[in-house]
Amino acid sequence: MKALADLDPVLEHRVRLAICVMLAKYEEISFSLFKEQLQVTDGNLGAQLRRLEEQGYITLRKDFVERKPVTWYHLTESGREALIKHLQALQQLIAAAE
Repeated sequence: MKALADLDPVLEHRVRLAICVMLAKYEEISFSLFKEQLQVTDGNLGAQLRRLEEQGYITLRKDFVERKPVTWYHLTESGREALIKHLQALQQLIAAAE
């Protein structure tokens, strides 16, 4: 089945998929907002963000807000393309099951 082959193994993890979906909707999201919304530990979130960054799906920017470090994440064009392809494959699998 072609739809299975089109699934992106990086985006099969629920947290990584959620991160990319959130970033597709919003331009930038901070680490703390991801943590709050996704209800995951710092270590788990950091590992998932690092995997997406290594894949080239997201970039990060470090900043200071009220003298505190804040890390902001942004979806790259290749990340957006991978997300679209992955979601289309999921839609095809769902349609095949109906």
